[in-house]
Amino acid sequence: MVRLLCPLHIRARPEDIAPRIIIAGDPARVRQVADILENAKLVNRNRDLLVYTGEYKGIPISVAVHGIGAPSLAIVLEELIMLGAKAIVRLGTAGALVEDLHIGDVVIPTGASYTVGGTLGMYVPEPIALACVPDFNLLCKLVDEMDKHEMRYKVGPVFSSDAFYAEDPKFAKKWAERGYLAVEMECATLFALGLMRKVHCAATLIISDSLVLKEEKELKTAEELREYVDKVARVILNALIKFKV
Repeated sequence: MVRLLCPLHIRARPEDIAPRIIIAGDPARVRQVADILENAKLVNRNRDLLVYTGEYKGIPISVAVHGIGAPSLAIVLEELIMLGAKAIVRLGTAGALVEDLHIGDVVIPTGASYTVGGTLGMYVPEPIALACVPDFNLLCKLVDEMDKHEMRYKVGPVFSSDAFYAEDPKFAKKWAERGYLAVEMECATLFALGLMRKVHCAATLIISDSLVLKEEKELKTAEELREYVDKVARVILNALIKFKV
């Protein structure tokens, strides 16, 4: 696959983008994180792929919208890397696959499985398994900060789905029995491309609904998750500013 050197969707300059970046699918979540930064400036609004750059405790940080699903994330990730990104953490949401994860709990993925084909199949067309794992040192920084902030979290694998509405109780049972904690849509692509492009990538996922608990099956809105996002964003920011790039 031929890689372009000039971004087509993120209309920003390299000097507009910090080496350390938080990405999220929901523009509301990105705006919320941008509000935590000092002197945050909107550096891209093209296609509503919002990117803000500011500072956290004196360290430059960017926060960007990656959209929904693997194709959108891959575009944004590639273009952020073109612009100088070195360490990227996804602040995402996920559906719980196990009964001891509840709304607002956090999953830090140690890896993500992805059905053969799809977006990653375009990068690696051979019928082989990909190592979709986060950067170990960045993962450790996130875990350390979670402990310091006394957050409720679990560490383990997640499943990255390409079809939001294809999930059902059978789906949840199958992946939970295989040891998976949650389902989301982007981590496998993030981790695999991070390895390919030699960029440090990791993720933290806030549980927004449950596929196994009837009383928590309703997907929470950005406003309902706002308190959790604020806490997790600060954990990620503290981890990123301590991470060498």
